[in-house]
Amino acid sequence: MTARVRRPGRGRSAALRTGIPLVTMLLTAVACGEPAAQAHTVQPVRAVATPGPLATTCADRVYSGMTQAQRIGQLFMGGVSAARPSATDLRTLRDYHVGSVMLTGRSSAGTTATRKVVDGFRGQADTVSGRRVGLMVSTDQEGGQVQVLSGPGFSTIPAALTQGTWSTSTLRTRAAGWAAQLKSAGVNLDLAPVADVVPASLGTRNAPIGRYNREFGHTPAIVTSHSGAFSAGFKQAHVMTTLKHFPGLGRVIGNTDTTANVVDSVTTASSSYLDPFRSGIKSGAPFVMISSATYSKIDSHHIAAFSPTVIRKLLRTQLGFKGVVISDDLGQAVAVRSFTPGQRAVNFLSAGGNMILTVKASTVPAMAQAVSARMKTDAAFRADVADSVHRILDAKSAAGLLSCG
Repeated sequence: MTARVRRPGRGRSAALRTGIPLVTMLLTAVACGEPAAQAHTVQPVRAVATPGPLATTCADRVYSGMTQAQRIGQLFMGGVSAARPSATDLRTLRDYHVGSVMLTGRSSAGTTATRKVVDGFRGQADTVSGRRVGLMVSTDQEGGQVQVLSGPGFSTIPAALTQGTWSTSTLRTRAAGWAAQLKSAGVNLDLAPVADVVPASLGTRNAPIGRYNREFGHTPAIVTSHSGAFSAGFKQAHVMTTLKHFPGLGRVIGNTDTTANVVDSVTTASSSYLDPFRSGIKSGAPFVMISSATYSKIDSHHIAAFSPTVIRKLLRTQLGFKGVVISDDLGQAVAVRSFTPGQRAVNFLSAGGNMILTVKASTVPAMAQAVSARMKTDAAFRADVADSVHRILDAKSAAGLLSCG
């Protein structure tokens, strides 16, 4: 996420859905384990899956069996505190069929206790045609000051700037170990690696990345090689990764989590600073996170998360990305505060985004209702939603989270 920099008391987390008793059981498990809309051009989308011979893939068959509310729910990743999940948040995410969860904040409970929390989430996932649609469970596990999960079973991960001094083979090996720890805790998606390049001349004056040493290095070459090694290690351990924050937060001053109107006036669509993203996409990155800054030399009229030029033209068409486009936080980030929650969700999907990340679960109802309302009046938007749900279900299928018998 953009400045998903963790400070004590600040954070994000995970989601779920069905069976109120499980909420109570989940909270008990955690307590025991914790120590301290704009017009747009629609990309070609595959035909909406229908029952019968056209529904050829597992994702298609799951999609065809879903209600509209379930389909809309798949568009969201909701946050719940990793250390102290709120029953209200959990109920909200369950009631709106939210298909992906994010563990936020800080937890030092360790792998075993975290797994109990995640198993509670899994038990409340939606079912379609009698089969559970698995939850995508994510967190921010970069290293340094951005490591949500710690405690018994978790390594203390050094900052990316330190990781960037290692050989790529060493980083890949260690990343595979970190990924295995997440997998043992029930986490199947890491919102990392940071693919942003912070120039040495800017350094710690770059508030979202450089200030916290979240970059692998100060040149596109180092960030490309080491973000690639990090991703390869995670892939080896069968945990998905997310390249962030496209098209880069390394050349800005302000932090979009805490500052409005953050502008990059340097990066262009052909910039070498996009090389880490280009390389990661060629290697099969399953997720790319979009930043909430404005890139004046690419699209001066929209923040990247709401820009068809950034998402549809640059990321999809020019770079050829075929996976899931996830937003940076659209729940409480100051960069999007001038938009209502509903506008944030609709604008992101209209621009070509697929998965709406909100670390504030209470924004989900307004967002989901706005998406549903727009679907009733806008055929192009309905096609965008269908395409997004298919991409998300495809990612879940590849991760073994769907079962079609």
